[in-house]
Amino acid sequence: MSRYTGPIYRKARKFGFSITETGKELAKKPYKPGQHGQKRSGKLSDYGIQLQEKQKVRFMYGLSERQFKRTFEDAAKLKGVHGEDFLRLLESRLDNVVYRLGFANTRRGSRQLVNHGHILVNGKKVDIPSYRVQLGDVVSIKEKSHEHPSVKASLEATNQRVDFVTFDDTKLEGTLVRLPERSELNADINEALIVEYYNR
Repeated sequence: MSRYTGPIYRKARKFGFSITETGKELAKKPYKPGQHGQKRSGKLSDYGIQLQEKQKVRFMYGLSERQFKRTFEDAAKLKGVHGEDFLRLLESRLDNVVYRLGFANTRRGSRQLVNHGHILVNGKKVDIPSYRVQLGDVVSIKEKSHEHPSVKASLEATNQRVDFVTFDDTKLEGTLVRLPERSELNADINEALIVEYYNR
């Protein structure tokens, strides 16, 4: 299955989960999409619950099914808790770090910045969104892109960043200083269900 490029708000309403992590998708219509969205009910099977959890995280980070599963398998090789390690690997993707630094106001926008060659890692252009940022790597905007309208707008709108990155406003560069604690990530995600889904 390829990466989803359709309407995010519709998916967020389907899952009852803010894919953008802003809550805006559910603010006006906190019910499922479609003509009968407000009346829909029904209990999901255990498999359905696990699948839904996997899908909402996949859509949140904007990965294809193959990328998502490969990242899950990579997390299995680490020594920590599988589900938490999985979320940390997702957070260390270049497109996600660009988003966390505030260069883009959505993960989809940050992926586009990376794809179009606006992002440097340790001074070298990297245009692969799935590139895994290592601790201490410096992520910056190419000098020619400092005046890029979407970057400027996003930086101006960013008033708070996560604690596991640092940012230099003058140089427009940031660093992944540590991996996030589970408590710093989305509390509405139940990663244990994703582990159950793949281990079923």
